[in-house]
Amino acid sequence: MGLAERFAQFVTDLNLERIPAPVVEKARACVLNGYGIALGSHPTPFFSVAERAVMAMDGERADGATLLGSGRKSTVAGAALANAALFHGRAQEDTCGVAHFGAILLPLLTALIEKGEGRIEDLLPALIAGYEVGGALEAAYSARTTAAGLRASPLYGTIAAAAAASKLWGLPAQQTAAALSNAASFTGGILQSFGDGTDEWRYQVGMAARNGLAAASLAVQGSVSAAQAFEGRAGFVRAFVGVDCDADAIAAGLGKDWSVLKVTFKPFPVCALNQTPVSACLDLREQLGERVADIESLRIYLNPTVVGYAGMDKEGPFESISGTLMSIQFCVATSLLKGTPTIEHMTAFDDPEVTALIPRIRPTADDTLGLLACRIEADIGNGKPPVVVQLDTDHTEYSYDRARVSALIRRIGEETGVNANAYDRLEKFAGALPKADFNDVLAAFKEIQ
Repeated sequence: MGLAERFAQFVTDLNLERIPAPVVEKARACVLNGYGIALGSHPTPFFSVAERAVMAMDGERADGATLLGSGRKSTVAGAALANAALFHGRAQEDTCGVAHFGAILLPLLTALIEKGEGRIEDLLPALIAGYEVGGALEAAYSARTTAAGLRASPLYGTIAAAAAASKLWGLPAQQTAAALSNAASFTGGILQSFGDGTDEWRYQVGMAARNGLAAASLAVQGSVSAAQAFEGRAGFVRAFVGVDCDADAIAAGLGKDWSVLKVTFKPFPVCALNQTPVSACLDLREQLGERVADIESLRIYLNPTVVGYAGMDKEGPFESISGTLMSIQFCVATSLLKGTPTIEHMTAFDDPEVTALIPRIRPTADDTLGLLACRIEADIGNGKPPVVVQLDTDHTEYSYDRARVSALIRRIGEETGVNANAYDRLEKFAGALPKADFNDVLAAFKEIQ
């Protein structure tokens, strides 16, 4: 039995009665975070760009799926693309390993359910199916694929989207396997936009959703798809990872090592890998007080993967928040000088104080530190020893429950002027799943349209 078929059997067998309660509850937190972050992303420009592209490609449809940032309607595929850019707008979407599956799966499932192509009762199982299939591949291979310049979100997210759509539609195992095999052929996505500080990555998640939808749609219509799409000699793993596929090990973890439980959330509008550096800088700022201005040099020690990730070790110049939120130096300087970063801070590309401090900040690789840990040493002159802050943080620090997610998205709402009633609606929706009222989601987004 090939890996596509094993994935498909797992997906078709999923139901809420057999999914552990903590997994279901974490999925509700993912729903609340996804919609809440999308609401707070309304000041960012990426939805508008995607919306214009959707209108040019797919056109406006009176009976279509809602583009949540404007209230206009288009095809399901169009809504998935535009809304994913909204979910990804603040870069505070959830993270599974290094992949942002929520910003792919929720826009797609939202559009399908609104169009009557799936039941609200199946939202959670479909969402979990996507996280588990995508997460199994991400956990096994992202270290290699990321190092090769491939972005995990679209690479594994296209396959996750096919799994989620297949589950929402209730496809049998044979068609689900075909959808996953199709997705393995339609996937990809590079990291260079992070290195250049440009915006392609904002739209990769929407394209992953569209391609996953196409993969499942073709399966429904009878596509003949490769049974060995993942483990074959020219299959997904050999092509993208360059190793043999350990299908047995990957399949053995399904339904046991739940990827949803590993999902983390972002307190700040910066890259996931910059969350701990920002926290450390806020601690340092509190310690130093007015002496922040005395910093002569600052060394920030991070896991080598962080320092080497595209766009992280960059001093500027910056022309987009796609560059500033990735730059360790910009995020550190901004947090030290301005406090908790906001979207407004991240768009201050030429702030003279930040620009002056950036050259004094040196990211340094330290393989003794975990992926989300960091140590800061700040020299403040006058012969005084460096001021040191070390945070040995791991993913559990950011694995919020629904209450912490609520506090996070409401804080963002206060920053961006979103009415608190919108968050009341989203909390009602997430808490009522699987028997929720989809109109609560649509009503929440009317607050920003």
